[in-house]
Amino acid sequence: MEENKVIIVDDHKMFRSGLRFLLSNIPNITVIGEASNGKEFLEMAENETIDIALMDINMPEMNGIEATRIAMEKYPDLKVIVLSMHGEEEYYDQMLDAGVKGFLLKNSDADELIAAIEAVIAGKSYFSQELLVDILDQKRLQKLRTDTVKLSTRELEVLKLICDGFSNAEIAEHLFISHRTVDRHRANLLSKTGCKNSTSLVMYAVKNKIIEIE
Repeated sequence: MEENKVIIVDDHKMFRSGLRFLLSNIPNITVIGEASNGKEFLEMAENETIDIALMDINMPEMNGIEATRIAMEKYPDLKVIVLSMHGEEEYYDQMLDAGVKGFLLKNSDADELIAAIEAVIAGKSYFSQELLVDILDQKRLQKLRTDTVKLSTRELEVLKLICDGFSNAEIAEHLFISHRTVDRHRANLLSKTGCKNSTSLVMYAVKNKIIEIE
């Protein structure tokens, strides 16, 4: 398997050190650097090829939202996983718009860290299960009204498979339909829900209880 170069972006040195130790035990993952804020991260990205950035949200000088937005414009193949704390749910929509591929709580264990990294490497999105439960419990999040969005039975099937991390090809095989048909259903889902990408669709499905979170 190809080596994946990772950079840790967080303003707490002790947290970075602990995370670096965990990552050192994951095959095919190499931590090539650390940054204490978004500005340092962008400076490093100019001189290093980075595959995955583990990104904090609240940092001095430049936060993770702005840093992710700028980085994704310059390096569209970069995969960003948000390192989140409880109570930061208000920033998630902005991070989604910036192009992040995963959300992981800082208190997640090593197994979930590995799962998140493996998911984004495979081109999928990843949401911490504990995080999804938190989102459902947050009253301050604006509740989307499902009665204004009418999804067909097939669109709901496709949406649920997207939430399970299936690729378009896997969805086509699972539902016995063509890849082009899956593309059309995905486009319809994005249009109807106002979402910009698959990660946003997952968030939409969670908020509207289309998928069940245990």
